[in-house]
Amino acid sequence: MFRDKVERKDFDKMDPEYKELLGRVLTIQADCEIGGPHLYVEHVLPTAPTKVDQLVIARTAAEEIDHYRKMARLAGEIGVDTSFVLSQPNQKRFVEAFRGTITTWEDFAVFGFLIDRIGRYQLEEFIGCTYAPLERMLPDIITEEEGHISYGTNKTAELAAKGGESREKVQKALDSWYIKALDMFGRSISRRSERYCYWGLKRRTNAQARQEYIKEVNPLIERIGLQVPDPHGGRLYV
Repeated sequence: MFRDKVERKDFDKMDPEYKELLGRVLTIQADCEIGGPHLYVEHVLPTAPTKVDQLVIARTAAEEIDHYRKMARLAGEIGVDTSFVLSQPNQKRFVEAFRGTITTWEDFAVFGFLIDRIGRYQLEEFIGCTYAPLERMLPDIITEEEGHISYGTNKTAELAAKGGESREKVQKALDSWYIKALDMFGRSISRRSERYCYWGLKRRTNAQARQEYIKEVNPLIERIGLQVPDPHGGRLYV
């Protein structure tokens, strides 16, 4: 296992596999950061229930755009251009969860509850990672992601607590996003995942991270009063 700390000045001397994997993970992370605002800003921002909610959505989008900027800068420093993800259509995003649009308040709330939580998991993979410039950038981004998660969780709980049609709509949104969330971890058996761990660019395999997520999120879903969806129904990656 490779555990040395790599600074930018050391990058050019690294193994080609290390270089390729770091460039890839930074590109995917940049795509996910900018992918969120492309999902919800157009339809959800102008139709948010209150002015305060509109401000929160705008701030969330601004923070995600800044996260993209930071990832793109790191990628650029090692010769990887991620600018193409700014203009590519949603259907060409690297991760399935970002290949659509969010048009309802229920979907936006659950997205924050479940998918922004995955964003935190993705970023936590880099804690203690071997590429030092990436690790140093994490604290502020993770703190902001925690805010997105908290807002989404609270809004999901509020919608569920209303009961009736509101609860049915949020359960439907949860059923859809839960499966997409589990798929975001990738295939359980993945050689690339193992190589990320070998080079110290990630600290958990796909399967380990997914199981930790399920262990965290399922009790939260039940506490809100919603039904935990079938974790195998409609999955693309197992």
